[in-house]
Amino acid sequence: MNVPANAVRAVIDHRDLGRDMRIFDTSPLVGPGLPLWLPAGAAVRYELEQYAREVALRTGCEPVYSPVLGKRSLFERSGHWAKFADDMFPPMYLGGSGSGAGSGPGVGSGPDGGPQGEAGVAAPDFDPLVLRPANCPHHAQIYASEPRSYRDLPVRYSELAPMFRAERSGVLSGLSRVRQINLDDAHVFCRPDQVGAEVRTALVAVLEVLDTLGIEVSYLRLSGRDDSDKWLGEPEQWAAAEEALREVLADVVAPAGLPWQAEAGEAAFYGPKIDVQVLDARGHEETLATVQLDFNQPERFDLTYVAASGERERVVMIHRGTVGAMERMVAFLLERHAGRLPFWLAPVQVCLLPVSDDGAAADAAAKLAADLRARGLRVRVERDGSLGNRIRLARKRRDALLGVLGPREVEAGVLAVTDPASGAKAAVPLAELGDRLAEAARGRVPRVAL
Repeated sequence: MNVPANAVRAVIDHRDLGRDMRIFDTSPLVGPGLPLWLPAGAAVRYELEQYAREVALRTGCEPVYSPVLGKRSLFERSGHWAKFADDMFPPMYLGGSGSGAGSGPGVGSGPDGGPQGEAGVAAPDFDPLVLRPANCPHHAQIYASEPRSYRDLPVRYSELAPMFRAERSGVLSGLSRVRQINLDDAHVFCRPDQVGAEVRTALVAVLEVLDTLGIEVSYLRLSGRDDSDKWLGEPEQWAAAEEALREVLADVVAPAGLPWQAEAGEAAFYGPKIDVQVLDARGHEETLATVQLDFNQPERFDLTYVAASGERERVVMIHRGTVGAMERMVAFLLERHAGRLPFWLAPVQVCLLPVSDDGAAADAAAKLAADLRARGLRVRVERDGSLGNRIRLARKRRDALLGVLGPREVEAGVLAVTDPASGAKAAVPLAELGDRLAEAARGRVPRVAL
C-alpha cells in the first residue's frame, strides 16, 4: 500500500487547523464531543451536504426526514439495543402514571428504571425514548408505511441526519470523534435480482465523490462474517449477500485497477459490506465509505413486497452513502490538505486586500466583493492593519485566493491574484474574474487556474 505524498510531511492536527481557520469550537457549557460549527466550518459543511444531496438525487434517491428520537422498542426490534446499548445515551422516561413532569431516569421509577403505577407495577405506557444510534430503523418504518409491489422497487431514501453515540470523554477528539454525528445516509429497498445493479450504482457514486474530494482510494475490502456468534441473521443469508458483493467487485472495481480483498469478521453485525479504504495524512488506514447489504432488518421489521406471483416476499435492504459523517470528513480533509481545501470547499474563496481603507481601491474592493457574492462565492474584504499583516492573517486562515487592489490595479482594471497553495500569481481582468471563479466553484475544481 502506497503512502500518499502528504503523509511523509509533518501533519497539522485538524484541531489546530480548526482554531486557525475558525472551523469549530467547543464550550464547557455545551459539553465535550459536541462541537459548535462556526461560520467558516458551516460553509465547508454546507458545500459537502449540498454535494451529497446532489449525488443522492442523481442516483435515484428520494429525500426524507425522520426524528432523532425513537422508542426503545424500535431499537430492540432492529437489534441495535442488544448490540449498542452501552454506546447509546440513557433512555428518557416521559409520561406514565407514576412520573411527574420533568422526571428523569430513576424518578418515580418501577422495574428497569421506568415510571411506575399503583403498587409498584410498571405503567402500561412504559416505553422510554432514546436518541438514535443509527437512522436505518426510521427509514425501515417509512418503507413499511404503505404496501409495495415488485414494480415499485427499488425504493431509495436519503437523509442528512444526526445520530448519537455516548462516547466516553477520554476518546473524544475534535471533529473526528464526537457524540452527535451528522451522517449522509441512504437506504435502498429492492428485490434480490436488483441487488447487483444497486450496489454497483452506490459504489460508483462513492468513488466519484472521493475523487472530487481529492482522496485516493487505497483498496476496497469485502467485510464478511467469521465463525463467532456475534452476527444477526442466518448463515445462508450472509453467504448469498457476500456472493452478490463479490460479483460487483469483480465487475466494477477490478477493471478500474483498484485492488480489493476479503476479510472475515470485519462486517457490521447485521450484514456484509464493501468498505472503501484510504490512508489519512499520517499514513494510517481508515474506512471512509461503505456499501452494505442487510437481510436482517427486513426480517425483523417484516419488510415485504408483492411479487409477480402474488406472494409476499422479503425485500433486500442496502445501506449506502457518499460523503459519510460530516464531522469525520471535515477533519480528514483538513489534515489531508493541511487546511488548503479545494477551492469549492474553502471557507473564504477570495480575500480582497485593498492597499488602503479609503479611496478608489477600497471602493473597487467593495464593488467587486458584492459582484462575487452575487455569484455565490464566499468573499472577505480585509481592510484593517498593514497590507503585510493582512496577508499573513489571510494565509493563516488558509483563504483560497488573495487579491490585492491598489491604484495600478484599479487603473488597469485587474486584480493581482495569488494562490497561496501553489504560489501562482496573475493579474486577472476584473471583467472576467467573476465568471472564472463561479465556473470553478460550480465545477468543484481543486484549484483555480491562474
